[in-house]
Amino acid sequence: MTIQSRPQIPLPTALLDIQGPVRTLLDRVPAEMWRIVQADSAIIQAANGHLQGMKGKMIRPTLLLLAASLEGRPEERAVSLAAVAELVHLTSVVHDDSVDHSVLRRGMPTLNALFSHEVAVLMGDYIFSKAIAELVRQGDLEPLRAFTYASNSMTLGELDQLATYDALGFTEKDYWSLIRAKTASLLGATCEMGALAGAPRYREQMRTYGESIGMAFQVADDLIDYTESETVTGKPSGNDLREHKVTLPLIAALPHMVPSQRAVVDALFANPTPDDGEIAEVVQIVTDCGGLEFARRKGEEFAVRAEESLDGVGESEAQQALADTISFVLDRRS
Repeated sequence: MTIQSRPQIPLPTALLDIQGPVRTLLDRVPAEMWRIVQADSAIIQAANGHLQGMKGKMIRPTLLLLAASLEGRPEERAVSLAAVAELVHLTSVVHDDSVDHSVLRRGMPTLNALFSHEVAVLMGDYIFSKAIAELVRQGDLEPLRAFTYASNSMTLGELDQLATYDALGFTEKDYWSLIRAKTASLLGATCEMGALAGAPRYREQMRTYGESIGMAFQVADDLIDYTESETVTGKPSGNDLREHKVTLPLIAALPHMVPSQRAVVDALFANPTPDDGEIAEVVQIVTDCGGLEFARRKGEEFAVRAEESLDGVGESEAQQALADTISFVLDRRS
């Protein structure tokens, strides 16, 4: 089987600056990841080769290494913990693509599209088990506890989402519970474990920082779907609406809609394949009813919590990079 590859998309300058203090360590993480999951199996080698070509922004390893560097050079195990954090995230990506039957991610075929649904599910299981095996090898129960708790939360969040039969009945409380489980739990564990590998007195603060960044990150991500334009059409991508996913902007707007506006939303969710015009109309309704502004305010609230969690952390390049990450999360455009 021929594995497709693509040129790596340049990272935003702001993120490259944030990664600066830990660049040398961060550059070692990919090799450590693939060391952990290597196997004498042709199909695993092929799948791993494909996944290597889908390298993301490495936000989780970056935050872990920054937290580990708050009081100088981190312990050697920090690189392995950063690799485990990214592998746990990769597991969720592979499983999510399989559950959603997605065919593309970052412009490349997903594992389930390139191989099969069965291979994708089993590869996700394999990656996760190898990540946990690495923690067991290290013999420290604290990282094992943190990452398994986060993984369990992510799985429960996914199951709760699948159990929601009435999409438009998804409440704001449901939304916060979901993103805390699916996004914030892993980022919280990531930052906490980073502190344990170099600055243990900041462990609690770093967990709070990570969880707050995770909540702000997901709110910003959900806003992008309503505000960022497709290159070709110049219109909001609306992929969440296209897939009938209810996120914070729509949740906030629903109570303020007049009957005619609500009817447009109901019609879109009743249509298995809404077109660009329907999506654009709902995006405009959500905007007019204050959904985007509400979501922005909530994202900023979590950013403030993240900023407050850095109070008392000694000044350093790593501390400044963690502070800069807050603005990067709120201001990012992709």
